[in-house]
Amino acid sequence: MEYRGRLSPHPLNGRVIWPDIGHFPFKRQMTSVTIQKKPAAAPLLAWYDRHHRDLPWRISPAMAARGVTPDPYHIWLSEVMLQQTTVAAVKAYFAKFVGLWPTVGDLAAAPSEDVMVAWAGLGYYARARNLKKCAEAVASVYGGRFPDTEEGLKALPGIGDYTAAAVAAIAFNRPAAVMDGNVERVISRLFAIDAPLPGSKPQMKTRVAAMTPQDRPGDFAQAMMDLGATICTPKRPACALCPFNDVCIALATDDPERFPVKAAKKDKPVRLGAAFVAVDTDGHLLLRRRPDSGLLGGMTEVPTTAWTSRVDGETGVEAAPFAAGWQACGTVTHVFTHFELRLGVYRVLVSRAEAGPVHGFWAPVTNLDGEALPTVMKKAIAAAIPTAFPTSKG
Repeated sequence: MEYRGRLSPHPLNGRVIWPDIGHFPFKRQMTSVTIQKKPAAAPLLAWYDRHHRDLPWRISPAMAARGVTPDPYHIWLSEVMLQQTTVAAVKAYFAKFVGLWPTVGDLAAAPSEDVMVAWAGLGYYARARNLKKCAEAVASVYGGRFPDTEEGLKALPGIGDYTAAAVAAIAFNRPAAVMDGNVERVISRLFAIDAPLPGSKPQMKTRVAAMTPQDRPGDFAQAMMDLGATICTPKRPACALCPFNDVCIALATDDPERFPVKAAKKDKPVRLGAAFVAVDTDGHLLLRRRPDSGLLGGMTEVPTTAWTSRVDGETGVEAAPFAAGWQACGTVTHVFTHFELRLGVYRVLVSRAEAGPVHGFWAPVTNLDGEALPTVMKKAIAAAIPTAFPTSKG
């Protein structure tokens, strides 16, 4: 199917010149031409060879040409970490994990609590639990070697369609269709896909599969991600630098930022609760471990109430873990994927005799970095003890 757009061919060679439309303060007058070419892998791979991102888990095109192959453990670990998380945030966690556990067998043998502590702050903690289960399966069932096909990878705990495709393509050079948020943006603009996400995902994946080459499918997958992250960005895309600018339908319409089309967001429901920060006279904080299943499973927390949409006695100081002179010290807000949580924070300084028997354990306030505290709990503790998590300056 041809698209008739409004483009300006060069007066000498007839080739279309694509300015960066985000930098033009006026409406361009263009003649009508027909886009007959289809997006191909070759120009993208040529661009990737020159402009790929240097990432700690990645093998560069030059290294690949010398016969160096990716470490499947590194690819899998990075892909799990990158879900819902930025590359900048993942780099430090990736270095930490491969420093502590250089192989998948090392990770499989690690205590679960140590893994949760190392993961703390990265969010989406079910990923950490599944990471440990997957490592154990690879070590015990597959002898420490990852399956090299999408279907084999999907049989492992915590590996879904996206991760299986990414590992198969990047680690094992299988022609799998890899589609993350960056790739969705590139594809939606290339083909001006008007159907809103997430309903348009199958159509986009079909397009990606058709473009994925048999040769260098791993580099193609990473090139698409890099293009979306550095050139085909959500705002002010650098269209003049894009290797697809002669075939991009969204660019031809003068409005690439309209894509991808997304369904209207619904307001997140609000849940309420209370968090209780109790410190004893020796400078220890009362903590407890959450159940292994459910939200923040296996992580450490200060005592909290249930999180509910109702304002009642179960979400206030009346639900404190023991009777004491609790003082209110504000409210913290944390946004989860499906709801917003607002916790009223209360604090108290007590002796252990006054506190009596408690459910949990006492940990030194000066060593909280050694606990598997999720971000929401760090917020609550910091509201009560501003010096609990000192940050370096400069």
